[in-house]
Amino acid sequence: MTTLKEQLKLDLTTSMKARNEIETSTLRMTLAAVMNAEVAGDSAIELTDAQVQDVLRLEAKKRSEAADIYMQAGRTDSEAAERAELTILQRYLPAVISDTELELIVTQEVEIASAQGLTGPKAMGSVVKAVRARAGAGADGAKIAELVKAKIS
Repeated sequence: MTTLKEQLKLDLTTSMKARNEIETSTLRMTLAAVMNAEVAGDSAIELTDAQVQDVLRLEAKKRSEAADIYMQAGRTDSEAAERAELTILQRYLPAVISDTELELIVTQEVEIASAQGLTGPKAMGSVVKAVRARAGAGADGAKIAELVKAKIS
């Protein structure tokens, strides 16, 4: 059983042999981000798969935001490059939960909170926490907070 970091290294070697430049550069940047995270604290540590996924999620979010900015600026070539990198990174992340599934979970958790007497802004923290627990790693935290805020207000 290989770790996620080892898998990234193996895939980097494969992409280098295949001369896939976009995948090679994306995996190199990602491995550099992982290594930076490993030495960021007081002492160097070996990241767990969950921590490597957090780094990957952060890198994917950067690519997504950059692609959106390029799209708004009309720079389709740069947007396409960012989206290609995002696609490569998404292979290593858990599947993203659909918007309808997320809305259903939010609705259910808001109902549970209101049954417990939590309503309005006071319920926000507990509902977000419950939704995150049910939705797992495949849900965007900002989207969860936005949906919860809309449902409880």
